[in-house]
Amino acid sequence: MRDAIINRKTNETEIDIYLNIDGTGKNEIDTGIGFFDHLLILFCSYAKFDIKLKAKGDLYVDCHHTVEDIGICLGEVLKNALKEKSYINRYGFFLLPMDETLVLSSLDLCNRSYLNFDASFTSENIGEMPTELFIEFFRAFTNHANFTLHIKNLSNNFNNHHLAEAIFKSVGKSLLLATSIDKTNSLVPSTKGVI
Repeated sequence: MRDAIINRKTNETEIDIYLNIDGTGKNEIDTGIGFFDHLLILFCSYAKFDIKLKAKGDLYVDCHHTVEDIGICLGEVLKNALKEKSYINRYGFFLLPMDETLVLSSLDLCNRSYLNFDASFTSENIGEMPTELFIEFFRAFTNHANFTLHIKNLSNNFNNHHLAEAIFKSVGKSLLLATSIDKTNSLVPSTKGVI
């Protein structure tokens, strides 16, 4: 089973995550930020990741530390669960429509962290979550899981809720493809022999 546990405690946050890549999308998520819970539930459901995530953060300050640190921990737990990345597809992409919204995500589980986040929001907050924190989450996630991720909004200039949902769903679907096992691959999917 490809799974891992991360426990991280700082002066700003305390986060516990269990992740099983080979799951069905079962989740228990409590970040203290309602809309962020919603997005992470969508993300894990579409990636088919089983997750238990409990976070306590200094939300009396704002949401920043909690969102960023969850990105750090989710990246680390994904990297640990993938282990040596044997037989994975490695690449994943998904073009996700949601009413007026169309989002493309494409990624490479390559041990090189890079984020291209090409999506902007017209409101400062969705629920209690600042929209500026979406890029902070994905930056922390990609940096600590060590993968390349491109996110592009192709068709939405006004519905912020749909845009955020489409991004998290699309990235989830891309990770489902990239992390899935293909026994026809070489042991490690790289002509270098190592990722």
